[in-house]
Amino acid sequence: MSYDDPRLVAVYDFDNPDGPDHDFFRDMATHSGATRITDLGCGTGLLTVTLCGPGREVTGIDPSSAMLEQARTRQGGDRVRWIQGTSEQITSNNADMVVMSGNVAMHILGAQWHTALSDIARGLRPGGLLAFESRNPEARAWEKWQQEASWRETPAGILRESLRTDPPGEDGVVVMHSTYEFDDGCGTNEVQRLQFRSHERIVEDLAMAGLDVTATYRDWNRAPFTGGADQPLMVFVATRCEGLSRD
Repeated sequence: MSYDDPRLVAVYDFDNPDGPDHDFFRDMATHSGATRITDLGCGTGLLTVTLCGPGREVTGIDPSSAMLEQARTRQGGDRVRWIQGTSEQITSNNADMVVMSGNVAMHILGAQWHTALSDIARGLRPGGLLAFESRNPEARAWEKWQQEASWRETPAGILRESLRTDPPGEDGVVVMHSTYEFDDGCGTNEVQRLQFRSHERIVEDLAMAGLDVTATYRDWNRAPFTGGADQPLMVFVATRCEGLSRD
């Protein structure tokens, strides 16, 4: 979906409401005592604004201007520092906690993934937390991501949409071909890429960046992830190594 199309941004919010995933990140922020929180890939800020509280400094970072415009006008948006950009904008050695929700991690492809993890590690204080989710490739979720053209009502109008998905290559990247058309005849064709990574690879990538995995869950209720096709979700919690050097 084009995150620079205001109408599709409104549809994104409609399709991704507050839920148990947001509860997980909020609970982690509370229980860890985090006061400086960065939401990387914050989108429209639905989660971000709810991370605010007394004594907290919350930053939302996203590359989409349309997403951030929606975020700024959201109730509570004036309590967040909004930044248009990527992980490069994370302030060094500042955050108690960095979150990536809504499968943001899967949208970061190839070498950019390693750069993002390094940026996050740089941005966390020693012992600071990173929390995010990714889909388990063993579950082969892309096989279910096919949709014939159909119409539905959305806050932005009647929308006709279809989806065709190409299976992943050796790099684990799934290509999604989507068509969106509103009832006024305006629409767009979009191509999205998501990178599926195994549990082992993600743990290794985090370690290379100076981040130690302390837990991996298979659901938002914190049941331990043990692997297998019947566990499609992987929720990672990692801490920044105490001895990580700084540039």
